Amino acid sequence: MKVLVTGATGFIGRLVVRHLREAGAELRLASRRPEKLGPGNDTVPMPNFDAPAAAFLALTRDMTHVVHCAGLNNDRGNATEADYRAANVELSARLAHAAAAQVSGRFIQLSSIRAVIGARVSATIDENTLPAPQCVYGRSKREGEIRVLSAYALQGRSDAAVLRLPPVYGSGMKGNLATLMRLADTGLPLPTGALTGIRSLMSSEAAARAVSHLLAHSAPLRPVYVGADVPPVAVAAIIGAFRSGLGRPPRLIAVPAGLMRPAAAVLGRRAFWDSMTATQICDPSLLVSEGWLPETGTLERLAEIARLGKSRLLA
Repeated sequence: MKVLVTGATGFIGRLVVRHLREAGAELRLASRRPEKLGPGNDTVPMPNFDAPAAAFLALTRDMTHVVHCAGLNNDRGNATEADYRAANVELSARLAHAAAAQVSGRFIQLSSIRAVIGARVSATIDENTLPAPQCVYGRSKREGEIRVLSAYALQGRSDAAVLRLPPVYGSGMKGNLATLMRLADTGLPLPTGALTGIRSLMSSEAAARAVSHLLAHSAPLRPVYVGADVPPVAVAAIIGAFRSGLGRPPRLIAVPAGLMRPAAAVLGRRAFWDSMTATQICDPSLLVSEGWLPETGTLERLAEIARLGKSRLLA
């Protein structure tokens, strides 16, 4: 089995590489920073979205499968709509067209629940959730999904799949989870008791295992899968877990949301507050029914991430 992994130096991509290597796969690693991958690898630079078709054909030549982790995440505050479209739509489409033409096996694309739901909406998400992205990032991920699946459909193939992920945690995480951990690392009381939202999260290790599973399991691929740890966890409990790992007392104060929302608006953090009070539950039943095992110790793992992060800072 020869697998092309794009975004091989990324937050999830590097774990996908490790899991596939441990499974005995032969790998080709594509990255915009191939120097970070070190010697001894079949390493290639990731082409730009506007590179000639020959560059993508060369990238995918002799491969059995493709795992497409490369993309522009929503933790880049200075990214424009054009940036998101180039990275998440056009690049994905060009890669998928080349792979559909000459790669014999499967194409797994990492996506996000932002492709179907906004951060401030409360809902349960599964493979049948009607897409209604509400941000530039989400729209780019949804269009990228469409373009990848369409590229395979044009070749009469059904062996491409999209794996939609909730917020992913692990060493090196960014975004709202990193913000919550920074908030937790203070001795001051926090008015987080009013954060009534319940959220599905997923460990980076579980995401990498899901990719390996989708490549290896014998059942025909479905077009879309949703991953998540089980059960979902309360936002206040997430902060509590971080505080536990950081050695801080809980000190979570229940302040009515009606008081906190105006204060958050004054501080320019209304969108963040609303996202933390929304309930978004991802249902990974389809993956589980096909033999994948979800992570079940979310809060314990969050506490451990905080503890290890603090230990590195003190070392």
